[in-house]
Amino acid sequence: MAAPKAPVIGSSKSLSLEESVFGAEVKPHLVHETVRAEQNEARSATRGGKSRGLVAGGRSKPWRQKGTGRARAGSTRAPHWTGGGMAFPPNDRNFVGKVNRKARKAALRSALSAHAQGGTIGVLDPAAFDAPSTKAALELVGSWGKEFPLLIVAQPEEEALIKSFRNLDRVRITVPAELEVQQVVWARALLVSEPALEHVQGRAS
Repeated sequence: MAAPKAPVIGSSKSLSLEESVFGAEVKPHLVHETVRAEQNEARSATRGGKSRGLVAGGRSKPWRQKGTGRARAGSTRAPHWTGGGMAFPPNDRNFVGKVNRKARKAALRSALSAHAQGGTIGVLDPAAFDAPSTKAALELVGSWGKEFPLLIVAQPEEEALIKSFRNLDRVRITVPAELEVQQVVWARALLVSEPALEHVQGRAS
């Protein structure tokens, strides 16, 4: 089987991709599991409520036990009182689900391979951007002819390239060290700069 290739956008040449990363078997169940784990890790999990012991006030009985004709009450902070505490308040919850390192890498390989098989991955030459130019970035993507949304993976020092793409609608930019499976799955097309390609392959292998 020939090694997968990706076109260098804006030129007639193409680059060979690492077969173990971009030619791997696509495993949807691993991708699904990893995307769910990444989304759960991003949740703040700060929801909560106050029980009757946490609500201010209500230290003494609102009235005496007998002789008033009213139902007995020990505190105005009881759950059935207005302004009282909750009977079973939700507490902080940890949503993080563990996914093994090997499984995460396999999921990333699957997501990248799906783009390679679909022909929706391309390589960017950072030398094409001497200075930031959103117009040039839009024309480059337009010449490629792929659908949005678009994910750009570039090295942090490639400032001209990053600034050229960051103002485009439905475009996300990330660096290889922060590349996540959910980002790759979200994108209809994937563009990786030549310097970042090696790091992406190293992250997934």
